Amino acid sequence: MSKKNPEYDFKWCPGCGDFGVRRAIEFAMINRLEETGLPMENNVVIAGIGCSGNLVHLIEGSQPYAFHGIHGRSLPIAFGTKMARPDLNVMVVAGDGDFLSIGAEHIGPQAARNLNICAVIMDNGVYGLTKGQSSPTTQLGVITSSTPYGKIESEINPLELYLTLGVSFIASGFSSQPRPLADLITKGMDHAGFSIIHVQSPCTAYNDTFEQLKGNVKKGIEPTLWNVPEDHDPSDKAAAHDLLQQGGIPVGVVYNDESRLSLDQQVEQMWEKTTPKSVDELMDAFKF
Repeated sequence: MSKKNPEYDFKWCPGCGDFGVRRAIEFAMINRLEETGLPMENNVVIAGIGCSGNLVHLIEGSQPYAFHGIHGRSLPIAFGTKMARPDLNVMVVAGDGDFLSIGAEHIGPQAARNLNICAVIMDNGVYGLTKGQSSPTTQLGVITSSTPYGKIESEINPLELYLTLGVSFIASGFSSQPRPLADLITKGMDHAGFSIIHVQSPCTAYNDTFEQLKGNVKKGIEPTLWNVPEDHDPSDKAAAHDLLQQGGIPVGVVYNDESRLSLDQQVEQMWEKTTPKSVDELMDAFKF
């Protein structure tokens, strides 16, 4: 925070990619407000533990509701929130260490349910908040504070993992492109089902991959980021799989399955088939 930038009341390192993600979420929520006429309070942001947790505080003035949960448990909290209030727009914000380590066990069940939420995951390849330990997406052999002789576990490919587990909307973005990223987040929020926007968000303190991601012509560094081709069919799961085998990191919508009902839609259909019991009938069920 400074006199020139009073809105940046965040404990992030200078140049952190999460600033761009914050701005993209801000753009997306303001656009949603204008398009739907719903108040900002119709949005709920749920965070786990990590640098990404600062995103529970977004903009000046009216704020989305926010819940700062515990490490790796943002999805169960989002599950409860959406089931209690299906009318709310529920967003999860998390990092690669939070979401893909201890939190990974929750991705499959919510994908199977097709929980109607949007998860924005900031991937910097390390545990940034706790001083740079290796995370599930840290590349093999990288030296970190927890792997002084190089990481010995292979890194996971999050986009392949999401596709395999059955997430119904998968997009990939870059923190230095807040406007295009906001468009991806908007599509994720509009999707009726479980959407994940996985964002490359470099950590300037412990794992600054900006040059590797963006490339540097003068240094002869080819970018690892590339745009999803316009002729890619995101509704085709096989095409999405093939896209992810091309190396590097695609930017854009990778997969979009609109054929499945979301969990809240399934529950609504289930209620239509049931006949509520009276209080007396419920009490009689406890009699021997």
